Amino acid sequence: MKIIIAGGGTGGHIFPAIAIANALRKLDAGVEILFVGAKGKMEMEKIPQAGYNIEGLDIAGFNRSSLIKNVSLPFKLIKSFWQVRSIFKKFKPDAVVGVGGYSSFPVLRFAQAKGIPSFIHESNSFAGKSNILLGKKATRVYVATEGMDKFFPREKILLTGNPVRQVIANAAVSQADALHFFGLDRSKKTVLVVGGSLGAKTINEAIDKNLDQLLQADLQLIWQTGKPYAERGRQAAAGKAGIWVNDFITQMENAYAAADIVVARAGAMTVAELTVVKKPVLFVPYPYAAEDHQTVNAQQLVKREAAIMVKDSNAMQELIPALLELARDEPGKQRMIQNMASMGITDADDRVAKDILTHLKKEIK
Repeated sequence: MKIIIAGGGTGGHIFPAIAIANALRKLDAGVEILFVGAKGKMEMEKIPQAGYNIEGLDIAGFNRSSLIKNVSLPFKLIKSFWQVRSIFKKFKPDAVVGVGGYSSFPVLRFAQAKGIPSFIHESNSFAGKSNILLGKKATRVYVATEGMDKFFPREKILLTGNPVRQVIANAAVSQADALHFFGLDRSKKTVLVVGGSLGAKTINEAIDKNLDQLLQADLQLIWQTGKPYAERGRQAAAGKAGIWVNDFITQMENAYAAADIVVARAGAMTVAELTVVKKPVLFVPYPYAAEDHQTVNAQQLVKREAAIMVKDSNAMQELIPALLELARDEPGKQRMIQNMASMGITDADDRVAKDILTHLKKEIK
């Protein structure tokens, strides 16, 4: 069988896609997989590193901050459909899987027009407009949370959770070894600061401004800045002990194992990973995500007392005081860990892959 997996743009779409691909191959070694992404985006680098082929489309998403930049969007969308047509003609897929990101739309739309089975994985608690539109004709829609029948036909929904990288789901790294990996002190509490694969300006600026206060509170940091803030982060940390800083963490299993507390955006995959590794977390949701879905994601944990949340607009004033208070609140941290325990799903990739293969085998019969 030949399967196209389409989507990307951020690690929150790319890493689940790779997890699903790996699960498909594990269940059926004969499956041939091709990824389709957007040229210039991080999937063009991360997918080949994972051992898969990828084709790039000349497509861009809607720019909310500069409307003038959207003038060329219709032309790019039309061009992407021609590119998709060419990819399908050459690869001849038996099915397509969309994991989110604007490159998934033309691929699934074309597949549905051709009667090719299409599968959607919606990672967020609030579905994106493209997925809602595509879900009407999808073979199956995999979701991470309950209550998604307000977005998709109920009979097409399968609750699977979000695919978490197996290296994280099955990690057996001790905290001592993880701290040694980052060159940090075993006697201090460790805060993991991660704004997603591309970084988070507000979180970075709040941490930067208050680094000395955090260190004086006997905390140490693992700080993933993202590329845009990497140089400023390195300069801020220069000469200070107890700070590991880089634009990207390639071995997140070590970062989670080392952490006592996490400060993070609330992308769907970050939320899924945190429920699996069960780490106390302070969310600062990205407010400009479509339909403000990161806030919805975070609130799923906040209402279960499994996380706390600070609004992005208040982060410069409230993030550090909230973080210092959480660091001192041992009963609060333990309560978060206990409440997360029932939420983590470690086999979502297998659930998705098994269902896809079951459907396709029925089609072939």
